[in-house]
Amino acid sequence: MNRQDFRFFHRLRVRWAEVDMQKIVFNGHYLMYFDTAVGDYWRALALPYEATMAQLGGDLYVKKAGVEYHASARYDDQLDIGMKCARIGNSSLVFHAAIFRGDALLVTGELVYVYANPTTQTSQPVPDSLRQTMSGFEAGEPVTQLRTGDWAALQADAAPLRTAVFVDEQGVPVAMEWDADDATALHAVSRNRLGVPVATGRLLASDQGVARIGRMAVTRLLRGGGFGREVLQALVAAAQARGDREVRLHAQRSAEGFYRRQGFVPHGDTFEEAGIPHVEMVLPLVR
Repeated sequence: MNRQDFRFFHRLRVRWAEVDMQKIVFNGHYLMYFDTAVGDYWRALALPYEATMAQLGGDLYVKKAGVEYHASARYDDQLDIGMKCARIGNSSLVFHAAIFRGDALLVTGELVYVYANPTTQTSQPVPDSLRQTMSGFEAGEPVTQLRTGDWAALQADAAPLRTAVFVDEQGVPVAMEWDADDATALHAVSRNRLGVPVATGRLLASDQGVARIGRMAVTRLLRGGGFGREVLQALVAAAQARGDREVRLHAQRSAEGFYRRQGFVPHGDTFEEAGIPHVEMVLPLVR
């Protein structure tokens, strides 16, 4: 195997607790690395594992795990774990895995899972929706579909996600979450290939050429996967298309780095909104 065989990689750094006296990784830890990579593989599919399996009515159980060692990883190495679904049978999923230090191949592995009824643990067919999602991902197809529209069209998708993130997770009062701007804003929702909303945001009506984006929310388990960026870019593009000269937003301080990477810069001092520290950020638009 080589790096070109994989389109998904998980990155980690070897810690002291994972090595022996010679600073070489204990053999058993490579299976842990594979297991961690599989978890991120599901996130790359935009499928929060537990919720997805509950929706599909099944679960995955390891049937077989094999590891072949080619060279050792050492303390403080930065490793890339390549993971791909090599085959989907009637009720089985076969993953091929490889661990690289740079371009050097250290370890290869094969993991065989059985899709089964979680109560009886008897095998059952892999659902077509899951089969198509995984096959599409390996073929390079997008794992989400983004829609923009008004509140009437997208409320059913956006409202539960915003409630889960802002009200349930962050403790924003319900009365502060819902306002009259929803009725006039342009909304964006990204849904995974099972039809579940994973990210949302809104673009308010233009105010003298100034656009305002808000209510950006991403399912907790999928943050960092690029799904919020997809929504933000769609809303910025809509602002630019209608002729706005800049976009402003109130960023939670914990998300400031995310908006900086999208070209936004802070403007003014930190302030509190719904009890959460925020900073206004601005993105000039090219006209």
